[in-house]
Amino acid sequence: MIRVVLPAHLRTLAHVDGELKLDVEGQATQRSVLDALEACYPMLRGTIRDQLTQERRPFVRFFACEEDLSHELPDAPLPDAVATGIEPFLVVGAMAGG
Repeated sequence: MIRVVLPAHLRTLAHVDGELKLDVEGQATQRSVLDALEACYPMLRGTIRDQLTQERRPFVRFFACEEDLSHELPDAPLPDAVATGIEPFLVVGAMAGG
């Protein structure tokens, strides 16, 4: 069971409160978690990653175990603490401006 925390605007879009719990097939990777997330909440397709290229959207970041995983390969294994449900996988909306 993978725990996922979404930013407020995506929780609103998905009609959920708090963190999500997802069953992920096979190894826990960014790709497998996002595939499971989009399968359970199809209204999120295209909000976190591009629907065609599957690349992370520019102002979205991924964190787990106090590490920025945003630039890791999508098929790289997530930390064991995330794979076992001890720590959540965080989807964070980045901020920009001046």
